[in-house]
Amino acid sequence: MTVSVDSTTSATANPPAPAPGSGSGSADGAEALRPHAEDAFAAELAALAAQDDRPRPQRWKLSPWAVATYLLGGTLPDGTVITPKYVGPRRIVEVAVTTLATDRALLLLGVPGTAKTWVSEHLAAAVSGDSTLLVQGTAGTPEEAIRYGWNYAQLLAHGPSRDALVPSPVMRAMSAGMTARVEELTRIPADVQDTLITILSEKTLPIPELGQEVQAVRGFNLIATANDRDRGVNDLSSALRRRFNTVVLPLPESADAEVDIVSRRVDQLGRSLDLPAGPEGIDEIRRVVTVFRELRDGVTADGRTKLKSPSGTLSTAEAISVVTNGLALAAHFGDGVLRPGDVAAGILGAVVRDPAADRVIWQEYLEAVVRERDGWKDFYRACREVSA
Repeated sequence: MTVSVDSTTSATANPPAPAPGSGSGSADGAEALRPHAEDAFAAELAALAAQDDRPRPQRWKLSPWAVATYLLGGTLPDGTVITPKYVGPRRIVEVAVTTLATDRALLLLGVPGTAKTWVSEHLAAAVSGDSTLLVQGTAGTPEEAIRYGWNYAQLLAHGPSRDALVPSPVMRAMSAGMTARVEELTRIPADVQDTLITILSEKTLPIPELGQEVQAVRGFNLIATANDRDRGVNDLSSALRRRFNTVVLPLPESADAEVDIVSRRVDQLGRSLDLPAGPEGIDEIRRVVTVFRELRDGVTADGRTKLKSPSGTLSTAEAISVVTNGLALAAHFGDGVLRPGDVAAGILGAVVRDPAADRVIWQEYLEAVVRERDGWKDFYRACREVSA
């Protein structure tokens, strides 16, 4: 017997996902600290939908071409500017979008800070208009988070029934033909991971307690993310890995590309936090990115000096965090202009994760590279001051 679980099931225990653009979690979506992608970029999604005359897979809000345009940015025929959400190779985005248009699930793989979660959220927002059907993977994620749970008050009072069933985000996505998301898949215990095998291969979720099943309707698919550095934590079984088409998100190819990414994201975060964005800040952003890239790559930008790499990842996401925190310091305790002293402490915290080994690496880098670099004297002094 096949059953479709509607969004009204056990509403008090598991409320339905809000409608796109509803500003979920806040009386006013504009006041949300971190709006969902479909809320923050509702105007761009609406403009794309209005001018999108290409074929759309069933239940997709946009065509694959429009989804790719939403992520990569562009200018529409009416002059509407679509801001880039992902700065990287176009083919990567095209492969990811095309995968979602098939019956294969999508696995976004990469080192920390390569925008896996960011891309996953925006893909779901563009395809389904809802990025909230999310399972956050942790070491304690239970099987119920992927399959379904029970309202125990209803279960004890009336026994197993539709009213007692609490559908997971994945089950709700299957019933509605939408895109579900599973973050940090390799953090989830292996036996819980394998719950996805039947869902992805048979497009069915059995409910043996009721003698029923939920069959995915057209439009359903799943995006998972996994961290390269989590290999060996809970490796995916070969059976599960075969159900995914894997797309590897690389680190930015060049310093200019990474500076562009950090600048765009910091500008977005700064506006949401009412922080100033002084034009002089680009110099400090470039310095932060240069330091991170050189220590991450183990060699200076000119290739002349080999360096030891610290234990941290020094990702683009961490660079964004360092600069955003620096802007907050400049706004609240400075003159509003981002300066070396505003980012120095954040860099130290990102680089020195192991107090013993990483501190030595950082001091060597400061003295051998930063100190000798033209135009970096103020930056060197600021870093020395916080490192003392």
